[in-house]
Amino acid sequence: MSEKIELVCDISGIRVDAFIAENTDISRNAAATLCDNGKVTVNGASVKKNVKLKQGDIVEVILPEPTYTDILPQNIPIEIVYEDDDLLVVNKKKGMVVHPAVGNTDGTLVNALLYHCGDSLSGINGVIRPGIVHRIDKDTSGLLMVAKNDTAHNFLAQQIKEHSFSREYETVVYGNFREDSGIVNAPIGRHPIDRKKMTVTEKNSRYAITRWRVIRRYGEFTHLRLILETGRTHQIRVHMAHIGHAVAGDAVYGPKKTIERLCGQCLHARYIKFQHPNGKEIEIESELPDYFTEFLDFLDKKYGDRE
Repeated sequence: MSEKIELVCDISGIRVDAFIAENTDISRNAAATLCDNGKVTVNGASVKKNVKLKQGDIVEVILPEPTYTDILPQNIPIEIVYEDDDLLVVNKKKGMVVHPAVGNTDGTLVNALLYHCGDSLSGINGVIRPGIVHRIDKDTSGLLMVAKNDTAHNFLAQQIKEHSFSREYETVVYGNFREDSGIVNAPIGRHPIDRKKMTVTEKNSRYAITRWRVIRRYGEFTHLRLILETGRTHQIRVHMAHIGHAVAGDAVYGPKKTIERLCGQCLHARYIKFQHPNGKEIEIESELPDYFTEFLDFLDKKYGDRE
């Protein structure tokens, strides 16, 4: 059975296919195909993929029925920290890709979920991303929600859209902070040249807010706790780089010379709070993984007496 989702455009000037991609787990190419097939309307009228939206436009997307795919279940160990008939929460390891893509056709979290859950995953995001309600980057570790049915998926996705889904991260960033806490309020959009990157920009962007608090200072580095008020692509990494404190180990937004011992950014999704479809409030915490604590130990030995 087809599903329909409704989105309200909060900025002007963005293409409809790009807007759909940034506000759902649908890729831009897939969004463009849906437009070409008459599955996307703006204020009730079918549109082409290159139509630019105005603030307040109502975008409706009819998602096709899930189809079978060549993505195979794989018996890959994953850490499940919560599970019931409607959803599960995975503590994703650093280095694991969430869903298949070019260059990562297997060994992903989705392959592991298909093995663990069988057919019990929501189909709203199609065959490539079954069950995936929200994403975290390959080299970001931590908590990730997965929906087992479409009702749960819609319920959880609505909380993310309304920003009532609480997410906290811990990170280590370059440099030191004069203040103990602060807010980064800066809109994020696609980089005008490198389309794989995001950047702080006023053009075709969406508002983004990150709150940060210092946990401990380590000379050339700072351990932070972050609260996301919005959930834009690469938000923490972009915001920290924007204020001159790129995430340690981030090869995309940080210094060209990376920290080899980290093998990617030092960023962990440590806490989530959300309302279960049954009405119960769920809170889950994740301890810092070994790569993170080992880096903190290294910093403590190098800078601990100079805090």
